[in-house]
Amino acid sequence: MTRKNNKLIMRSLIYLSYFMVLFPILILIVWSFTGIWPWPHLVPETFSLRALGELFGGYSGAIKILISSIFLSTIVSLLAIAVSIPAARAIVLLDFWGRDLLKFIILMPVIVPVTAFAMGIDVLFMKIGLSDNVLGVILVHIILCLPYTLRIMTEVTEATGDKLEIQARVLGASPIKTFTNITLPIAFPGIISSICMAFIVSSSQYFITLLIGGGTVVTYAMFMFPYIQSGDRTIASAYSVLFLLSTLIVFMILDKTVKRYYNIEDVFFFS
Repeated sequence: MTRKNNKLIMRSLIYLSYFMVLFPILILIVWSFTGIWPWPHLVPETFSLRALGELFGGYSGAIKILISSIFLSTIVSLLAIAVSIPAARAIVLLDFWGRDLLKFIILMPVIVPVTAFAMGIDVLFMKIGLSDNVLGVILVHIILCLPYTLRIMTEVTEATGDKLEIQARVLGASPIKTFTNITLPIAFPGIISSICMAFIVSSSQYFITLLIGGGTVVTYAMFMFPYIQSGDRTIASAYSVLFLLSTLIVFMILDKTVKRYYNIEDVFFFS
């Protein structure tokens, strides 16, 4: 009887989790086609295709900005993981003075309030000529993504270790072959997880992108924010749904890549 109750509780919690995730998305989809939805009506009074015209009419530039934002976030994700892989290996496998201090410093962009961090780094970027350009935006996004990507890769490196790599080197494999044939395949699920996390962090940045980019670098989050701020729920919901769909498509592509790489149906992170 207890086992049945536990199964019932677990199933209820799973369904509740599904509801909590899917219900807000359903509301966004309904709002995207809503003309008038006054309080206290449970359903919209009228429906409208105004949001679709705004998105795909050609004059808003939403699709173009979305594509450029995906491209920018992809670059940020790849660069962040390129930095995180060797950094995580150094932190885990090497014993050096100040390792714990380095871990704390890497977390500073998350610990420090984003306004203080953004204002400080904006002053620095203006002095070195990285303000108001896409290179500065990419660099500051990488800094914001590193605490997440480095944490994931650190956990992966701690779980896998370097014993297989040492064996490969003993058997005569070169450092490059060891890295490409041993290190990367073992860490691949963690790399994909890090890329996904970095993509989310980068694509959702508004304030720091506006500050560092100076309005010359326009991302989808910046494009969407004024509609959310103005209270136009129909347009804001449509932009939000498009943002969710684009992110979901990117993640599905990455998921298919992992499954095809390992020739398996389900991929689980290291436990």
